[in-house]
Formats: sequence, structure tokens, C-alpha cells
Amino acid sequence: MASEITRINPDALHPTAGYHHVTVVEAGRTAHLAGQVPLDRSGVLVGPGDLDAQIDQVAANALTALSAVGARPDHVVRSVIYVVSAEVADLGAAWRRLNASAIGPAFTTASTLLGVAQLGFTGQLIEVDLTAALPG
Repeated sequence: MASEITRINPDALHPTAGYHHVTVVEAGRTAHLAGQVPLDRSGVLVGPGDLDAQIDQVAANALTALSAVGARPDHVVRSVIYVVSAEVADLGAAWRRLNASAIGPAFTTASTLLGVAQLGFTGQLIEVDLTAALPG
């Protein structure tokens, strides 16, 4: 059975920067991806100190993980983005680059963007946590 995904922005809530306040999945299976990090296939951190390079690697890794379960970015129903920064400008830049990436459609759904003090790998600047409604 295919999942029907509905994205909603209630009129009584504030306008968004491209995401939706509510995502409803009518039926089907879901995939919960581990946080996607900026490590290459051999486990080496990509782009130490370079948020853009790390975002590009995270997007590539997320696309690979989604593909492994037969999903695409538009099947994502929830995302949480963690950026090592307390600066609003850095968070905005990460949001824009992710939205312009190959996984950009993932962020039109219910989404949270957080500035954090530290992530799991030394030098890691970003991590993306995705949940997808699997097709058919």
C-alpha cells in the first residue's frame, strides 16, 4: 500500500521558510535514518572547518541512505538539522544550501533546525536526521 503524504500550514500559524508545520502520513511503512554525517565511505571527515563541504557530503550520504530503501527526498516526512553554531547567519546559510541540494525536497516537510555546541565527531559541523514514508 502506498503512503499518502499531506503537508499542511495552518492559517493561524506563522509563515515558514519553505517547510510545513504539519506532515500527515495516511498509511504505509516508514524508514528512520540515522543522523547523516559528513564522513566519506572510508569514515574520514570531509571538509574540516568547511560547512559547505560538509553539507554537500551529508546530502550525498542522505541520498544514498534514502535510495537504499527505495525512497527519494520527497518521501521525507520529518527532518531535524543540527549545525554547530550559535550564529543565526550560519543556520540560515546551512538551511539555504540544504534546500538547494539534491535532497532539498526533504526540507519542505515538518522540519527543525538547531544550533548546537558539539556533534559526535571531532570537527563535525552538521548532521541531518530524516524520517521517510516508504513508497509502495
